[in-house]
Parts: sequence; structure tokens; C-alpha cells
Amino acid sequence: MKIIGFFAISLLTILSVSAQETLKVMFYNLLNYPLEDAVPNREVDLEFILADYQPDLFLVCELNNVTGANNVLNITRTAISSNYEMATYVSNTSDDTSGDPNDLQNLLYYDSTKFILEDEIIVPTNLRDFNIYKLQLNTIDRATNPIEIYVVVCHLKASSGALNAQRRFEMVLELDAYLNTLPSNTKVLLGGDLNIYTASESAFQQLLQDTNNITFADPAGRVGSWNNNPNFVDVFTQSTRTQSGLGGASGGFDDRFDFILTSENMLNTGNITYVPDSYQVYGNNGLSACYNQAINSSACAIPGSKFTFPIRDALHNFSDHLPVTLTLETDATLLNIDDIVAREGFSLEKTMNTSSLSIVVNSPRFYNESVSIYNILGKHIKDFQTNSNNKQQVDISELQNGMYFLVLKNFDMQPLKFIVQH
Repeated sequence: MKIIGFFAISLLTILSVSAQETLKVMFYNLLNYPLEDAVPNREVDLEFILADYQPDLFLVCELNNVTGANNVLNITRTAISSNYEMATYVSNTSDDTSGDPNDLQNLLYYDSTKFILEDEIIVPTNLRDFNIYKLQLNTIDRATNPIEIYVVVCHLKASSGALNAQRRFEMVLELDAYLNTLPSNTKVLLGGDLNIYTASESAFQQLLQDTNNITFADPAGRVGSWNNNPNFVDVFTQSTRTQSGLGGASGGFDDRFDFILTSENMLNTGNITYVPDSYQVYGNNGLSACYNQAINSSACAIPGSKFTFPIRDALHNFSDHLPVTLTLETDATLLNIDDIVAREGFSLEKTMNTSSLSIVVNSPRFYNESVSIYNILGKHIKDFQTNSNNKQQVDISELQNGMYFLVLKNFDMQPLKFIVQH
């Protein structure tokens, strides 16, 4: 019985510390939201998109104002999780001498049960800010073993030509100057509308420069000359439309402007890494027939295609860009919402006890529940039943001095640890 008890508690511990967690990321150009109103009620389309993909991190650009930012927050809470939060909305601080009012902001939305926002940094450029967010995974041992990641959200200068390419390059140099202040092993994720036509452009080469303090990689592995090249249709993100009058571009599917890049160290072994082959342009079925077509056309899907017409139609209606997605993974255990609720609703008044154990019950879900006590060897010591009192006393006078674990039988939560000292 002692061996069985030990393996029972060991299994519970193993499950709590070694489960591999996955985290879904989406970057999306929202197309002048909410000022662009050529397509009415496009919030419904965004809700449909987010409800389908369910990202844990949602990176956006082309937000116009705080009203739009709050609208998107409410949509994430409805479509994904009520635990979604957003970073601080800040209007663009960069100076554009060309006279563009630059009401195009970046922002980060995140599942607050999985991420903790630690810092928000603005890196100004000659046109638009880089908005950088320092996040920490909300793990069960984050106090002693913190896992941090920096998320960069950006929107580089649009349009072709040498002058615009130079401005994109100068913007990236400002980002590099900031990244040089971070430890070289920092995990960094970059999501943005880079407006880059080919991998040979200086801005993209600068991001991938292996002499950088933080070197980025294209996790899709699709480096090349993308513009109007059907060989790269699988990573095209613009334009979703051929019809004019909807706002944004209308040239059909022919460019790779939107990216999620990872620092190179996220492609290797680490505490948070890119899941191989998880990079996806959401809504893009990778069909060469889709080249120069609208994303909701019959040319952009065949029987069995991943992205069906309702999804592609919602994407077509909401923006002239497609979102980009990927998945991260970590071996750490996240302190999920059920465990948070459990810890708030069922806890110990103190960990050091003598003859009586005081349990605090703040939720009816823990009334009349079976609880077991195990010793440090995993031997089952005793069972008891909770009642409906806010504070409940359990007799432990017969327990010897040492460490014990309290386990709620019907709940998947971390055992509560207490010490008996007579």
C-alpha cells in the first residue's frame, strides 16, 4: 500500500510538472480599424475568425484609436476567453515629416491566465513606433524559475521603391539598437506587417543578420523573392480582395507582407520554443490557383482544404490582409484558470500546524468534497469531508511531525503542502 500511495502521489506530481503546454500566436493587420467602415459590421467577421483559431497571444496593427482597441478587447473576451486583457493603448509617438497623421497603432492582447505583462516599451522611428511587450509565462514555479519572452509588434513603411525600402531599413536599425540592450539569449517574437517585397531587401537582411545581438529567423523557412511569385503563394498574406471600394488594397493574392519571426534561439531547445511546421498563413490553402484571386473565391480551395468558404469569406470581409499564426511550446506547467480558481476557493490558513489543520473554503464548489492526506512518502494517511463553513478544522493530532500533502479527490489541482510540528 505504501508503494501504491507513493506512485499515486508521484504520478500526480509528474503530471503537474512535465505536461507540455502549447501557446497559439496570431498577428493580424486590422485594416484601419475602426475608421474603415466600407464593410459594415465587420466586427462579426473578426469574432468568427478569433473564435475559430483561439489564439493565446493576439498581435495587431492598424488600430486607429482607443475605442477600436477596447472593441477588439471585448471581441477577444467573447470569442476566445473572458480572461483576455490588452496592453496599454498608446497613440503613435514617432514623427512623420511627410505629414501623414499616422493614426495606425500596434497593440497586444493576451490570455491573462497564461501570460503576465511585465513591461511595455516604445521604440520610436522615422514613421511608426515599435511596440515591445515583456511577458512572463504564468507557470506554477514562476517565482523561482521565470520564463520570459519579448513580443515586438510593428508596421514598417509601405510601398515599393528605393526610398521606401530605405525607410524600412532605418526603422529596423532603431529596433536593433534597442535589442542590443537585451541579453543575447533573450527569447523574442516579432509580428508585423513588414511591407517587404523580397528577402534581399536591406530591412529583412538586417533582421536576419547573424552578427546581431538578437538574430531573427523565418520559421516558415520560405526566404526568397515573394512579390508576384506564385512559387510563394503558401506564404502570401495580401491582398485578400479583387473588388475595389472595400478599403485597403484590391490587387488579389500576390504578396507576403505579414510575418511572425522568432529569435533563432526559439528554434532550438529551450524553455519556450517554436513548434516545427506550425507556421501558417491563416486562410491560405496554399493553392497556386489562388494567385491574384480573392481569398473567398473558388480558386482558393479544393475539396478537403483546411480553410473553408465561411472562414475565407470572413477574412475577405474584415481585412485586405490575412493573419499569420504559429504555435509555441514549453515544458513548464502553466497555472491554468482551474488551478487559480481552486487556489482562491480552497486553501490552508497556514502551512505550519500542530494538532489542527485550518482550511479556508471560499467557493461552494468545494463544499462536501472528499479530501485525502498523504505523507511525504506517498502513503495515504486519512480522508475527510469538507462542509459548508468558510473555515473548517481538521484534527491532525495523530499525525507525526513532518510534511504532508492535501489532495482534493475530484479536482485537478496542485496538492496543498503543510507541515506538522507538535
